[in-house]
Amino acid sequence: MKKIYIVGLGPGNEAMMTAAAREAIDKSSVVVGYEVYVDLIRPLLAGKTVATTPMKREVDRCQMALEYALAGETVSMVCSGDAGVYGMAGVMMEVAREHPEVEMEVVCGITAACSAAAVLGAPLIHDFAVISLSDLLTPWEKIEKRLRLAADADFVICLYNPSSKKRSDYLQRACDLVLQHQSPETCCGYVRNIGREGEQATLCTLSELRMAKVDMFTTVIIGNSQTKVINGRLVTPRGYKNV
Repeated sequence: MKKIYIVGLGPGNEAMMTAAAREAIDKSSVVVGYEVYVDLIRPLLAGKTVATTPMKREVDRCQMALEYALAGETVSMVCSGDAGVYGMAGVMMEVAREHPEVEMEVVCGITAACSAAAVLGAPLIHDFAVISLSDLLTPWEKIEKRLRLAADADFVICLYNPSSKKRSDYLQRACDLVLQHQSPETCCGYVRNIGREGEQATLCTLSELRMAKVDMFTTVIIGNSQTKVINGRLVTPRGYKNV
């Protein structure tokens, strides 16, 4: 059977991996992925062929997975979070466009917005927007427009890829855009290494977030005008108490 599972592993902790993700990996003879994420599930890979690439080799990984599947192997293409949210599902389907005989099954996982929100409290209870600050594939001008519009619409905003060595000031720039529409005292939070060793969660105001030191393993949540801190937890009311 020519099949590729496109598997979201969640934040990296095996306890936060879905049963469906574990089952897909168990059924696969080959596992392909970014080396950092494959290392997180090494205990599950005994007896399997494992193929990895460094960062920024997404298309190469998909081509590898496709070649294994065309050779008759059952393959799991793994990625962190959810495979359909900034994950590998889209590019895998694009790479395999000319091979409809290869069955594709997307196995969803827990994306960073959900896992970060759980650590911080309940900040995503009302409408929210998820925006990546990485301009590797998206022009900064488009990211900037999305930030401005989301802030103007009073969405809670979840930021993926908030900073890197080459983008050390991007979170600061994002906060400056949001500050055009939201108060400096807006409640925010961020989590680093969600579900992994060294997990750290921080609550702060929007003005404090502007100067925070974060990295690619950090997920940031900027509250809306109703978001508050209740007993040390970040909460965005839905309005049930007002009904």
